[in-house]
Formats: sequence, C-alpha cells, structure tokens
Amino acid sequence: MLITLGVIAVLVVILVLIYNRLVALRQTTNQAWGDIDVQLKQRQDLVPNLVETVKGYASHEKDTLEKVVQARNAAVSAHSVKDQAQAENMLSGALRQLFALSEAYPDLKANENFLKLQAELADLENKIAAARRFFNNAVNEYNTAIEQFPAVVLASPMGFKPREFFEVADRAAVENAPAVKF
Repeated sequence: MLITLGVIAVLVVILVLIYNRLVALRQTTNQAWGDIDVQLKQRQDLVPNLVETVKGYASHEKDTLEKVVQARNAAVSAHSVKDQAQAENMLSGALRQLFALSEAYPDLKANENFLKLQAELADLENKIAAARRFFNNAVNEYNTAIEQFPAVVLASPMGFKPREFFEVADRAAVENAPAVKF
C-alpha cells in the first residue's frame, strides 16, 4: 500500500513538472510574440510620417505611396501569426519600393526628416529581425516540448497546441532590391 502511494505521488510530481514546463514555454512564446508585436506597431506608426514626407517631394508617385499605405493597413489589421507575417512581408516590399523611389529625388534623399525616419525604420527592422529570431526559437522549444514523450500524452488534452513560426515568406524578394523604372 505504501509503495503504491509512493508511485502515485511520484507520478503526480512528474505530471506537475511536465505541465509547469509546458506552461513556462508557452508563456515564453507569448512574451516573444509580444516583443515582435511592439516592434511591428512602432514600424506601422512610422509609415504614415514617411509617406507624408515623400508626398511633398514625389506627389506624382501616387501608385507607390498608395501601395505603402495599403500594405501598412493590412499589417495593422492582421491578427494571426501567419497573416501578420504575410502583411509585414508586403509592407517590407512596399517600403523597399519607396526607398528605391527616393533615389530619383535628390531633395528628398537629402531631407533631414526623411533621413531620420529612414534611420529609425532601419533600426526597427534590425529589432524586428532579432525579435523574430527569439520568437522562432521559443516556438521551436515549445513545439518540441509538446511533441516529446511523456509530455505528448498530456499536451493535447490540456490545450497545448503547436504554434506557427514567424517567417519571411519570400527570401528572394527580401534580399533583392526592387526594380525602379521611370
């Protein structure tokens, strides 16, 4: 009888430890997503100022400016990790086109406000990349933990579901500068 109670007590302790580890990993993943979300919101808040600055110098480039605004609005309204990643990839592409466009306007390129916004955006891009790496690492640890035995037996019934990675959809589009034709 005492041995049976001892075995049950050990099993309960093991279950509690597994559960607590999964909760901790899920919280780390949530916190990492929160970090990304803050950086993305800062970038999204910078875009209208950037568009207004460019408008003063290149108002006839309406199509490019509209694409940037549409991409920003899509990024603001995205909710899931997958939708957010797609929207942010669109916004990155639109911003690359906007910066490529600035090459044709020397006055804009020399504008102090534009240069400041461009530097802020570059800094945010670096922070987003670092936050994305941290988030993807946290997701990897979490997903691995819920698939390993014995946690796999507990994970699904207790509501632990796999998380999606926050990835750049099209590496070639991100790495290659856009073609600008006038």
